[in-house]
Amino acid sequence: MCGLAGFASINGSTLCADSHRVLHRMVRGIAHRGPDDEQLLCTDSIALGFTRLSLNDPHGGRQPFVSEDGQVLLVANGEVYNHRELAAQLPAGTRFRSGSDCEVLLHLYLEEGKGFLDRVRGMFAVAIFDLRKGRLLLARDRFGIKPLFLTRNDRSIVFASEIKSLLEHPECPRAVDWESALTDQALSAAPVLEQGRPTTWFRGIEHVPSGTIHEIDLRTGEASSHRYWHMPEVSGDSAASDAEYVETYRDLLASSVNECVTADAEIGLFLSGGIDSASVAALAAHTGLHTFTTLTGSTLANGDSEYAHRVARFLDLPNHQVLLPSEQAPDAEEWKRLLWLLETPQCGPEQFYKYQLHRYAKSVRPELKGIMLGAGADEFNGGYSVELAGGGDWSDFLANVKDMALKSAFGRRPALTSWWEDPALPLIGEEALHALTGTSLGDPYRAFLGWKCRDTEQYNCWHEDRTSAGNAIESRVPFLDHRIVELLASIPVSRREHLLWDKRILRLAMRDLLPLDVVNRPKVAFYNGDGVHRTQRTFVKMLAQNENALLEEALAAKGAREYVNAANAREWLRRLETNPQSGRVELLLRLVNLGLLEQMTQQAALPSTPYAIGEMPTAVDVKDWEEAKMEIESRSLGRQPLDGSLVLKLGENVMILDSTGDQWTSYIALDGQLEYVVDGYAEPCWLEFLREVDGERSIEKIVNGLRSGNDGVDRLICEALDFGILTVVEHTGSATTDQV
Repeated sequence: MCGLAGFASINGSTLCADSHRVLHRMVRGIAHRGPDDEQLLCTDSIALGFTRLSLNDPHGGRQPFVSEDGQVLLVANGEVYNHRELAAQLPAGTRFRSGSDCEVLLHLYLEEGKGFLDRVRGMFAVAIFDLRKGRLLLARDRFGIKPLFLTRNDRSIVFASEIKSLLEHPECPRAVDWESALTDQALSAAPVLEQGRPTTWFRGIEHVPSGTIHEIDLRTGEASSHRYWHMPEVSGDSAASDAEYVETYRDLLASSVNECVTADAEIGLFLSGGIDSASVAALAAHTGLHTFTTLTGSTLANGDSEYAHRVARFLDLPNHQVLLPSEQAPDAEEWKRLLWLLETPQCGPEQFYKYQLHRYAKSVRPELKGIMLGAGADEFNGGYSVELAGGGDWSDFLANVKDMALKSAFGRRPALTSWWEDPALPLIGEEALHALTGTSLGDPYRAFLGWKCRDTEQYNCWHEDRTSAGNAIESRVPFLDHRIVELLASIPVSRREHLLWDKRILRLAMRDLLPLDVVNRPKVAFYNGDGVHRTQRTFVKMLAQNENALLEEALAAKGAREYVNAANAREWLRRLETNPQSGRVELLLRLVNLGLLEQMTQQAALPSTPYAIGEMPTAVDVKDWEEAKMEIESRSLGRQPLDGSLVLKLGENVMILDSTGDQWTSYIALDGQLEYVVDGYAEPCWLEFLREVDGERSIEKIVNGLRSGNDGVDRLICEALDFGILTVVEHTGSATTDQV
């Protein structure tokens, strides 16, 4: 993982007099990507900078790589996993000056021109100055794992690994693109299949397209693009059996994991406890790599942290249960530093936790320079099929995906909606709809894959790159080996349900390498799901701290004044403070992020590169989960053993409503809205306890008087305190407290 930055003049003009100083600022802006080396090169017409994180050939491998005649210069960020194989195929006598995996790219370009990436396997962003032809070539890997951005005008072109580096150039626009952002599905999370190119969130700044070589003639300014990779099409059936598909898949995944774990530096793994990262752990276990797991109230509640511990123990791998208490969030200034590192409004709780997990890993393993992830498995292995089926089966999944495709089509041409008013009897055909909107309904799953390709680049690869890069670590993603994705995409239509429903191909491939309960464990969200209310509550508090400081700063941005209803945004936050589950915290946070990004971008001196954000995490030493369970719960939930002398009352705006027709059912209302059902048949002691809470008697007195026993009531009381359903009135002992 490294950083690239550079610029060049167009139409024969010369660079500005202070070009070396500009380049230095650009490279300093991405110094976190490569603390091991820094190189700057300036001539009258080109400037090229590079920061290096050395995972291969740490003592050689300095970039840029230069041809023997000095006329071709290449810099690359990433990894070429099959570099030895490619080097062996070059003409005899080809001279390498380093052991770097990326040097082979220079020789491939000299031999094959624009075809130089066709056989390359890996993740990379590449910039080539070909002075012989007066051309600049910019290229990225097939899924956009490694970032590369550009901006240009009639006089110059500027490129860099991160947007903050581009912004240091005086000719780069400094404007957040509110219109593009607000209408992008990645930000609004609308139930549509977004198929367009990913957005950069900034006006006048573009991605170098993934799977593409973008070429600029520096003499004329003319640009052209060569797409060197496309997702393969499905053609008919296949002679291969399901078992052969599974075997091929497992061999490819094992090969990819082996390549990702190979380096001249330490590689670790983020182990979530799900089948994806557990599979990577099983295939890399022979290396004895260290694994790192997020321990929060959410991962405790959804079982992730416990399963990660069990997987690591089964494979005899070191496992660090990294404590990230859900009540801890960055303050306003720390949040802005994290946002500036991420440079995307999609920055949220997940990104904060990922950043802190990388930070801890680097602190305890200083030589660690790479982290393997399970990213990309859900997107292409069928990981979202169950969720999108809405409780149904594969046919329901396809029907719902088709409905999302229809919404996408009608979003482009709303007037067509009337002709499809009855989905069972549409008055215009699918071919006509495709011609009028560009949306094809013939194969909904292909449309789904297109959406997930975009989503992978726009969200997953983006934030995984920045959260690791901010800690001088490279993220590696074995599931995004293009051979694996091509195999999955080529599964015939008639075989998809057998192999892709609920990631069956992966589960079958791993059934003899992992315990069956791990193999068959359902997918759970990283921090959503059970226990998510703790995270929501914490980030609502972050937005509301210091009299809504972050929200007010964001609302003061020019774009926010134009596009955001400030009064409603403030009211939304007020309601979230009262009940964090009353709305989507992330949606409001994304608007705040846009405003903050605009404010920071407009500063004369851009923010400096962030490093430490929040307190350094610690870990819980877990030898046996059951033995450590009490400490785990206490530390991850910030919860002490329940004090029976506490006196409780219902929280503000909370009411317990008894059912008129069923004495064993009650309802909990928050702000006049029914939010929870209390089932007395399943938990009679809890129903009885709630009915007895009077603000006068202690917990101990009420519990001792329960006719239905007290099994599990302590846990339910603690959860009710977390939700604000119950609050503390007073402490009858020697101290007073506001919460447990």
